[in-house]
Amino acid sequence: MPPAEQLLNAPEFTVSELSQSLKRTVEDAFGHVRVRGEISGFRGAHSSGHCYFALKDESAKIEAVIWKGVHGRMRFKPQEGLEVIATGKLTTYPGSSKYQIVIEALEPAGIGALMALMEERKKKLAAEGLFDEARKQLLPWLPEVIGVVTSPTGAVIRDILHRLEDRFPRHVLVWPVKVQGEGSAEQVAAAIRGFNALPEGGKIPRPDVLIVARGGGSLEDLWSFNEEIVVRAAAESMIPLISAVGHETDITLIDFVADKRAPTPTAAAEMAVPVRSDLFVEVADLARRTRAYWQRAHESRRSELRAAARALPAAGDLLAIPRQRLDSAGASLPRGLKANTHAHFRRFTAASAKLTLRVLHGQISQADHRLTVCGERLRP
Repeated sequence: MPPAEQLLNAPEFTVSELSQSLKRTVEDAFGHVRVRGEISGFRGAHSSGHCYFALKDESAKIEAVIWKGVHGRMRFKPQEGLEVIATGKLTTYPGSSKYQIVIEALEPAGIGALMALMEERKKKLAAEGLFDEARKQLLPWLPEVIGVVTSPTGAVIRDILHRLEDRFPRHVLVWPVKVQGEGSAEQVAAAIRGFNALPEGGKIPRPDVLIVARGGGSLEDLWSFNEEIVVRAAAESMIPLISAVGHETDITLIDFVADKRAPTPTAAAEMAVPVRSDLFVEVADLARRTRAYWQRAHESRRSELRAAARALPAAGDLLAIPRQRLDSAGASLPRGLKANTHAHFRRFTAASAKLTLRVLHGQISQADHRLTVCGERLRP
């Protein structure tokens, strides 16, 4: 134990001076550090926009803070119980005599943490009904225009274009985006919304179907397609959407909300269009079946006509009696003409017998007498 004289000669600090000294010592000794731990006590952002919580492991705990501006730019947001690796500056908070880490970057600690975060996000989105089958749209049978959201430089777009060329060439619009890294999720979401915003009949044709594609990779590489902004943009799409992210064994949240999930980008192209050569074969088969049906129908009508003809009487039988009546009428016609002539002659003879000169003179005398009487009556 030091003598009392030495204690009396020790420099005297105020509380503020000692706190500032400790602050400088901690910051100089450690500076920027990476700390792995589980988030504890996180209740969301403060009203100020800053986040306050703690990082803990089995035997220790350290306070942590994320300033508002940093929190807004973070790709991974802090969540209660999530194991993370935090990068930041170690410092102290004199107001409560404690040390803390001011976090500048945050990332999940390993696959387990990512899977836990993905599962929690999946439950949240499923509870909102975004994964319901009733929301899913049917793909068009033969789209005129196909929109593709992917990297313009990778093998994915070449595979899609090559497969479409083999099956059924279509007009393809490519919206180039980053498919991993900072800002990639925002670009993918903006591309989906941008295609949907294109007007019908505009200068740039509006796609009939969308393909969101990326090649295989680790869970971290594919994480952009697990972000809420991408999932919600896919759910809001009025254009039918096919997700083709990763390989067959890779699962991302966009797969659950998409109208169709393709195991690979090549398979997405196969879902989007039919095989043209198969259509030619099908059309030829339909034409052959149509001709065969027409021939069968024609032969059936001919058989029906023959059966009906056999059931009807012959034309000679139908005309026999009318022909006989005509012959009989023709035979009696000369006698009828002669009888009619004689009858008319008798009537003519009777009428001519009445037209004698005496009768005519009598009629003239009567007419003259009537004329004379009328003249005398008119004289008074």
